[in-house]
Amino acid sequence: MIIDCHGHYTTAPAQHEHWRKQQIDAHSKGDAVPSRPAMTDQEIAATIRNGQLRMQRERGTDLTIFSPRAAGMGHHLGGAETSEAWASACNELIFRVCSLFPRNFIGVGMLPQSPGVSPKNCLAEMDRCVTAYGFVGFNLNPDPSGGYWTDPPLGDRFWYPIYEKLVELGTPAMIHVSHSCNPAFHTTGAHYLNGDTAAFMQFLTSTVFKDFPTLNIIIPHGGGAVPFHWGRFRGLAQGLNLPLLKELLLNNICFDTCIYHQPGQDLLAKVIPADNILFASEMIGAVPGVDPETGHNFDDTKRYIDALAIPEEDKAKIFEGNARRVFSRLSKQIAKQASMKGAAE
Repeated sequence: MIIDCHGHYTTAPAQHEHWRKQQIDAHSKGDAVPSRPAMTDQEIAATIRNGQLRMQRERGTDLTIFSPRAAGMGHHLGGAETSEAWASACNELIFRVCSLFPRNFIGVGMLPQSPGVSPKNCLAEMDRCVTAYGFVGFNLNPDPSGGYWTDPPLGDRFWYPIYEKLVELGTPAMIHVSHSCNPAFHTTGAHYLNGDTAAFMQFLTSTVFKDFPTLNIIIPHGGGAVPFHWGRFRGLAQGLNLPLLKELLLNNICFDTCIYHQPGQDLLAKVIPADNILFASEMIGAVPGVDPETGHNFDDTKRYIDALAIPEEDKAKIFEGNARRVFSRLSKQIAKQASMKGAAE
């Protein structure tokens, strides 16, 4: 089985995004928020069949670990109640997709974060996503402010309620920022990669994994700048009299393969152990176009893994084994959903 650990519902029905606009407008005016719009199973299924499911089949992957649109999380918009209602709506929609296509999609939840609001605000939604929806992980935004980094770093005890709940539920977190409202940082070209790199350094200088030795964290987009500057981070750790990075971080941190050219994938596989790499594409996502140098889509990342000069057993870890280990609920959820008859199948 080839498991893509990083997919977003970027093709949701238009009325879902329209309700979000209504919600934010109502908050800014102090008005009551309209009721959520109706969306039929047929409407939802059509957006998947013509998008992510079609690409799964064309590219030869089997299962996508699926979450709400990352740039659409918009934790900086509205207030805590706004984020709670939006996260609830988005997660429910992911659950419906997974119920319609149970063999192709398994859910990861969005957290109802807001700048300056305690992460304890997220715990009830985390419980609901796992117990009611069968989700296997969560996306954690280290910067709910949208590019201004107003909350404490990830090593601060401010975040510990999230880590405690992740460990309790047996679920990993993927570090993932949302839309940038800071004009200095392009959302997908700078803010995403900044967030990945900053998160790694924040964990490096923290005691999070000493305090939570079984916590699993995924840093997406190939780890931002981390693999390319692995020597810098090794040297920084050494200068701080910390253990080797392999001992300090690699028991708890993995990187995904959302890197959109072969040399980048080659570097990741050369620098980072195979046990710490999870296959991912983020399709349909930030870079959906065709690479004129190869004639293939930039985000068709399976091609890059197939071309790696590494042992087949390492490719098997990247494509499947590591995801089953890091997402500790995944194998059980795969088996459960395999026995379901999706209404759209």
